[in-house]
Amino acid sequence: MADELTWRELWASTAEVLGSRPEARWLCETASGLDGDEFLAALDERATVRMVAHLDAMVARYRGGEPLAHVMGRWSFRRLELMIDRRVLIPRPETELVAERAIELARGFTPRLVADLGTGSGAIGLSLAAELSIDGTEAWLTDASTDALDVARANAAGLGRAAANVRFAQGSWFDALPVEFRGRFDVIVANPPYIAVDDPEVEASVREWEPREALFAGTDGLDDIRLIVAGAREWLKPNGWLVIEFGHRQGAAVKELAEKAGFVDVKVHPDLAGRDRFLTAHRGSGDDFSPHR
Repeated sequence: MADELTWRELWASTAEVLGSRPEARWLCETASGLDGDEFLAALDERATVRMVAHLDAMVARYRGGEPLAHVMGRWSFRRLELMIDRRVLIPRPETELVAERAIELARGFTPRLVADLGTGSGAIGLSLAAELSIDGTEAWLTDASTDALDVARANAAGLGRAAANVRFAQGSWFDALPVEFRGRFDVIVANPPYIAVDDPEVEASVREWEPREALFAGTDGLDDIRLIVAGAREWLKPNGWLVIEFGHRQGAAVKELAEKAGFVDVKVHPDLAGRDRFLTAHRGSGDDFSPHR
């Protein structure tokens, strides 16, 4: 009988079906309602009929091509456990490095005003709010999609006290921000769409399950990055920083855009695979604005 199976047995049988013990464990944890050490401590407990049915349904969805994050309805990002569905991108490991660098730079300011443009699930912006000191931090999370902002707001509920430092605004890039904050941000970070519309490397599951408006940006993938880089210096205070993610073949082009926009100390950083992945650019200490033509 299904209700006589232990979680140890279910984990083993699910791993055999999927060919992956880690993914099988994540699905079993979701079905059991237990995580980490709690799940391991319950391996010899018997699952209920409802739990087994939930697990079977998730396995079927995953084998049918639905992303694991959507099947589970959640995804880990740094210290956060995020609600994830088709309204937002699934956070990738490389974006954790973008968040890490933004957090490091923001720690250099006290108090600090930061913005996560195109926040999606809230992964980067909520990490800023969660990992920076509660006192003296204000984080603005924006998105053109009201659906994405609904997801980010739901995820903010898990921050506890730090959620009081989070502000949400709907709109396209800098248009979402209050005009009185122009020239006042210490750090602006973004993981914008950066895939060319005809890019053959995009997996079918990505095209099918993740929001198109968060993926594609013109024929070269740089349409939104151009807008952000061109406008960021105006919204940063002197000595402020821009941090922006891009595709692994776009490093040289984005660096050139930042330098032409008047940024200094422009650096391209690699991801865990050693590929160009994100850029940091310094506003400079002066109040002048003289982009290179």
